[in-house]
Amino acid sequence: MTAETRPRVGIDFGTTNSVVVLALPNGETQTLRFTFADHPSSDTCRTLLCLWSEQEGGRRKIMEAIGPDAIDAYLDDPAESRLILSMKSYLAQSSFRETQWLGQRYTLEELIARFLKELAQKLDIDPGSIQVTVGRPVRFAGERADDAFGEQRLRDSFAQAGFNKLNVGLEPEAAGWRFAKQLDRPATIFVGDFGGGTSDFSILRFDPDAKRRTTPLGYSGVGIAGDQLDYRIVMNVVAPLLGRDETYRIMGGTPLPVPAEWYADLARWHRLSLMRTPQILRAIADVARTATNPERLRQLIRLIEDQQAQALYRAVSAAKVALSSLDRTFLNFRHRDFHIEAPIARSDFERWIAPDLDRFDEAAQSALERAGLRADQIDRVFLTGGTSFVPALRQRFAQRFGAEKIDSGGEFVSVAEGLALMDAA
Repeated sequence: MTAETRPRVGIDFGTTNSVVVLALPNGETQTLRFTFADHPSSDTCRTLLCLWSEQEGGRRKIMEAIGPDAIDAYLDDPAESRLILSMKSYLAQSSFRETQWLGQRYTLEELIARFLKELAQKLDIDPGSIQVTVGRPVRFAGERADDAFGEQRLRDSFAQAGFNKLNVGLEPEAAGWRFAKQLDRPATIFVGDFGGGTSDFSILRFDPDAKRRTTPLGYSGVGIAGDQLDYRIVMNVVAPLLGRDETYRIMGGTPLPVPAEWYADLARWHRLSLMRTPQILRAIADVARTATNPERLRQLIRLIEDQQAQALYRAVSAAKVALSSLDRTFLNFRHRDFHIEAPIARSDFERWIAPDLDRFDEAAQSALERAGLRADQIDRVFLTGGTSFVPALRQRFAQRFGAEKIDSGGEFVSVAEGLALMDAA
């Protein structure tokens, strides 16, 4: 099979969800659907990997599951399994190269490759027989992200999974391709792609009649997105109920604040499970003994020990989504005798996320400056990704570009569709 005859596929390997789209010979696309036991079929697969071991033929064998199957396997036996999430967030972090489990070392590339192999198997795809374009953000997640390093690790991960014909495209440019299918005349488009861990902004010139239909004009990116908005809810609603604002004493001395880093980790759902070490749990227990409200810290210990990150963040995310259509909602969460039924007003949520909206504004302005354009020279604005539903965010872009220019659609599949189209063009 030659490269020209291989099926062309776009893969949006996301921080939170992954999507796979097939480019059809007629120029259309087909989003491939995932089917998991006891779960409805879906266009998206949660980017989760669970590892556990089973006895097989007198030896221990490492087993694996992805997506909702990974959550089910983890909840079946959380003490004897390892749930791995937000893998994409670490790609550009040179400080994270491997992890250990059951006496074995796993590089980040190997973990991602395991996820990708299972992803292909779920879709009945042979990685070696297709031509793939995978997306990457303009700026990878992390304050000290090395973007070139992140892209190379992404390539290496796909290679380890058996994808031997690989291209890499920028995710916001890919998102714009889907939107460009609606155009019948040349246009300058601003694309805002809001993922789980990163947000990217691109300015593109589309000409449906030109040989090269897309000309990139300017890019920018910022290493925050939907997870950051969850972080704000956790810090403002959940963390105070778990002891963030308490004080404690050492040998009866001056009251000291409870260590802030515990709550920074609590507010990052992929880091909460990393707190389940004897040293951290012992430190929290020691502080709880002299804390002003020790039971709150003991509840934090129970959440960590019982590995409740998934359940807690499902509740947080549900509240965030509700605030896109409601002026007020409740964050509801229960675990043993710890109950949260906290009201959240959209006005409060918008105040909490204002610093993040400012960073989105700055990144949007940076893209305009790099393109040498003013906001009034943009013909259309296309926003994609789940965070694009947040009213306060949409309002910022409406104020900058004009509400009549804002468009959206295919919020969860547009990047993968564009990647497939980019490769097929």
